[in-house]
Amino acid sequence: MVKFYIIAGEASGDLHGANLMRALLAKHPDAAVRYWGGDRMAEAAQSVPTADVVQVRHIRDLAFMGFVEVVSHLSTVLGNISFCKRDIDAFHPDVVVFIDYPGFNLKIAKYTHARGYKNVYYISPQIWAWKKGRIRPMRRDLDKLCYILPTEQRFYAENEFPQACYVGHPLLDEVQRYKADGAAAPLSADGDERPLVALLPGSRKQELKRLLPLMMQLVNRHPEYRFAVAGMHLIGEEFYRSLIPASATNVSIVYDRTYDLLASAYAAVVCSGTATLETALFRVPQVVCYQCNKLSAAIARRLIGSRIKYISLVNLIADRPVVSELIQGDYNPDRLDREFAAITVDDNARRAMMSEYDRIISLLGGVGASQRTADEIVRQIP
Repeated sequence: MVKFYIIAGEASGDLHGANLMRALLAKHPDAAVRYWGGDRMAEAAQSVPTADVVQVRHIRDLAFMGFVEVVSHLSTVLGNISFCKRDIDAFHPDVVVFIDYPGFNLKIAKYTHARGYKNVYYISPQIWAWKKGRIRPMRRDLDKLCYILPTEQRFYAENEFPQACYVGHPLLDEVQRYKADGAAAPLSADGDERPLVALLPGSRKQELKRLLPLMMQLVNRHPEYRFAVAGMHLIGEEFYRSLIPASATNVSIVYDRTYDLLASAYAAVVCSGTATLETALFRVPQVVCYQCNKLSAAIARRLIGSRIKYISLVNLIADRPVVSELIQGDYNPDRLDREFAAITVDDNARRAMMSEYDRIISLLGGVGASQRTADEIVRQIP
């Protein structure tokens, strides 16, 4: 029996891990799998009843982001690292698969390499932007690195990383699967003909606390639109409601239906991250925003310097400013109103953004990232 140990620590990793798990179990339907992930990976595991799949940790207990936030939860993080090492040794997998989540996963990869396990890393850490010093231990500890951005190819070639390979972006798989399955269920307007604006404030509580209040100010200033927040049940309705004032009567919360929301949206305000590319793949004009702890931001600026010009995946892939990025102090009512007007009222700006989206989609290539990554993992089985 083939045994895989998979570690995904965030919502995006759970999404990509689910598609990867489906591809792996299609090749080995009787495999034994232990994984760190969320509800999407759990759903993927249930689709192959012959496999022996066990969830070890849920992402709701793992998603700490930012230097200050990680330090404040350090005892939990260290406890998870220690437990993970013991759990891997007890399971003794054929291959350990790491999905993004570098602060945690690279520490485990060092340990598993020393113990003689095969290591495959899926979705490369953004070491080309910062922490370039990680490349030497990654080259040592990883048997295969599967990266998903075409812009990373030059970096890995220049840094002599022969075990790195481009597999394409897995969001193409996920969006195609959503559309091909006929799963699209546009959100009901209940007779309300106002255009729908999607609000995607992130998947972590600290992101919601920082981003959602300003989004609610936008809601109150624009009664000509109806708004919907992309929510996650694992965070809890009470938490969302605590951030949405009673005065915001033209906004609803849509739980665990982000693609249905994007399929219905006229425009979007999006937290920087995977969701920016998802929004582009649905061809929805967007404004990107992000705020974090000031100390975390200062440390990040010092580490990154001038090496990276953008933070959104859309702009990084395009290598030019396709979407506006409102970061830290730029995320304020005046700037948000101005950029929101550009994607809702200015038809020329909307058309130009759509054209850039099409170019980005062509740069990403075709579907099949999950399948290609599964092939690379299977090749590592001793």
